[in-house]
Amino acid sequence: MKLHDNSIAHIAKIIQMAILSGTDIVDHLRMVRFNSNEDEFLIIDEEYEEIFNSSIDKMMKNIPETEDNIENEKQD
Repeated sequence: MKLHDNSIAHIAKIIQMAILSGTDIVDHLRMVRFNSNEDEFLIIDEEYEEIFNSSIDKMMKNIPETEDNIENEKQD
């Protein structure tokens, strides 16, 4: 079996997320779920992808809050 291009791109996102969040890449890779298609490619499981994208969205929404907290701490 081969990884589909979208699966490879997703693995790259996982690596970036691990670097940015300071978390262990192994934990992120253990959560990934793949399915196979008729062409014998491994593709990202749709349910897993929705959950992953939702967690990224939540993280992005928290960034302004974090930046505000950092600015407030600098002023104190």
